[in-house]
Amino acid sequence: MCVFYRMRAALLLLLLVTLISIKTVAGGKNKKEKTKPSKSGSDCTDWRYGNCVPSNGDCGPGFREGSCDQQTLRMKCKVPCKLKQLLGDGCKYRFTDWGECDQSTGLQTRTGTLKRAQNKAKCDQSISYSKPCPKLRRKPGKKRKGKGN
Repeated sequence: MCVFYRMRAALLLLLLVTLISIKTVAGGKNKKEKTKPSKSGSDCTDWRYGNCVPSNGDCGPGFREGSCDQQTLRMKCKVPCKLKQLLGDGCKYRFTDWGECDQSTGLQTRTGTLKRAQNKAKCDQSISYSKPCPKLRRKPGKKRKGKGN
């Protein structure tokens, strides 16, 4: 029985040494380097990237170009579709409250006047926005006049 335990211990030790040697041989490779190899083969460190240019319209998915020495790289990017993006990066406006509902168009409007322009942005002096009028809600407890009352 003692021989059985010695052979079992020797096999476990052999298995452990094998696993450790495999780990050290394969452990020298970095996973990030394996999945993202350098496209040009050089290790340029001074990359300069331009602005994201949307593929369609003013916002959404697009591309930006990066350059380093004589190399150029085109990367995917996304321009957010937000009100701030539509107004411009450096335009700040002061808005009035929403006006009364125009029954003929079904819209409410409000205007904004330029508060400040940053980074030499080209901004309009005043802008206006419209939104659909909110639906009228009845107050609870009041009955409508009409047939059946």
